[in-house]
Amino acid sequence: MSEIADLSALSASQLLSLYRDRQLSPVAATKAALERINTYNSSVNAFAIVDEKTALAEAQTSEVRWLNGNPRGLVDGIPFTVKDLLLTKGLPTRRGSKAIISHQPWEEDAPAVARLREQRAVLLGKTTTSEFGWKGVTDSPLTGITRNPWNTDLTPGGSSGGAAVAAALGMGTLHLSTDGGGSSRTPAALTGVFGFKPTFGRVSGYPSAHTGSLFHIGVLVRTVSDAALTLNVIAHSDVRDWYALPDDKQDYTSDLDRGVAGLKIAYSPNFGYAEVDSEVAALVKAAVDVFAKLGAIVEEVDPGFVNPRPIFQTFWQAGAAKLLRGFSPEQQAVIEEGLQATAKEGDRLTLVEYLNAQDAREALGRQMQRFHQNYDLLLTPTLPIAAFPVGQNRPQSSIDNPHRDWSLFSYPFNLTQQPAASVPCGFTKNGLPVGIQIVAAKYKDLLVLQAAKAYESLSPFIMPANCHPNFTTHIPQM
Repeated sequence: MSEIADLSALSASQLLSLYRDRQLSPVAATKAALERINTYNSSVNAFAIVDEKTALAEAQTSEVRWLNGNPRGLVDGIPFTVKDLLLTKGLPTRRGSKAIISHQPWEEDAPAVARLREQRAVLLGKTTTSEFGWKGVTDSPLTGITRNPWNTDLTPGGSSGGAAVAAALGMGTLHLSTDGGGSSRTPAALTGVFGFKPTFGRVSGYPSAHTGSLFHIGVLVRTVSDAALTLNVIAHSDVRDWYALPDDKQDYTSDLDRGVAGLKIAYSPNFGYAEVDSEVAALVKAAVDVFAKLGAIVEEVDPGFVNPRPIFQTFWQAGAAKLLRGFSPEQQAVIEEGLQATAKEGDRLTLVEYLNAQDAREALGRQMQRFHQNYDLLLTPTLPIAAFPVGQNRPQSSIDNPHRDWSLFSYPFNLTQQPAASVPCGFTKNGLPVGIQIVAAKYKDLLVLQAAKAYESLSPFIMPANCHPNFTTHIPQM
């Protein structure tokens, strides 16, 4: 098998086609991904652990299968990564925390990891996360700061920032992420990749997250087609997940090019109460106009709910309290202070307050179900801002005004459990990516992918310019 130039830019479907035609080896694709990691990871810190030896061994056995005309899975030989919140057999899952002991048996895969391995994808390693995924940027006491490939002085967002950076820089092809309040969509928007949060339960999760039914398993990739292919692999019920949806037998790659002509789409520029940066707002509005040009019927309308932040905070704080109660005082002492403070807020919650939040969450879900009786899709900004400096947990505007919410477009759809995606929709004058969010009713995962693919056909992924050979010559040393 011969090698092809620019392997890091190839999609999974392109790689599979080349494997099939014996023009490319899974070994070459894996080596190319590992070379990208070796070249760029010291600058961006996207990986908690890389298992080069095992990856190459798996790629070599995949090559033999392809040469024999006997591939054994939908993604045989495709390099993938796992966010370090998901269990991975043979590798430690430390969740960005010094409280987790790495020297213990790691004998089980999370469901999504197991499904990818069963389909013979090649595991490269584990990507970085904030500690237990508690915040919307990616730095942790264990792995330090993960940086944005468009400007390494800035954050890639989080908590799946490592996966997003790996996707943007071609350090692997498929990247498992999680999303408990925007943790896939936020870094997708800030790094210019595609981030997808399926309907809750569509991808089985195990063990249960401390944030409960807010927690979705997602994917960060460079193309919508790769997200659809990944969903074909991982969207299967697992008996370990009590919340898992039954298999819907859907082929998410079929009819992906259906387009949006005739769909009725709602566009909410600010939910009626958000403050959105003018540059971001203009880029998102231009993207909305593209959907209209593609034949959709677009109407500017807000979904009509008040800011559900208090509801979300109740569940988030209660989850943090539950999490920390599982650790000894010595372990708690090494956990990040911000997470400790969040847990203390959770400890103060009463049972009645929690149950009231549950009622309010159900009401929000019903409201969105009614909304989608009239609109197939909802478009919003993914975030109201572009990337901000590393070393802070939120943008300066939210630091100056704690009531100014910078993640308000994402967490409502964790509360309602709807499928949602962030699609790159342009760049600010400073060259920073911006994302538009596409939301559909529960269980309409394919509709989100179809809409994203329609937009992507006119605005394909752009790799960071810093990926040129001089990338390491003009970024700060770490």
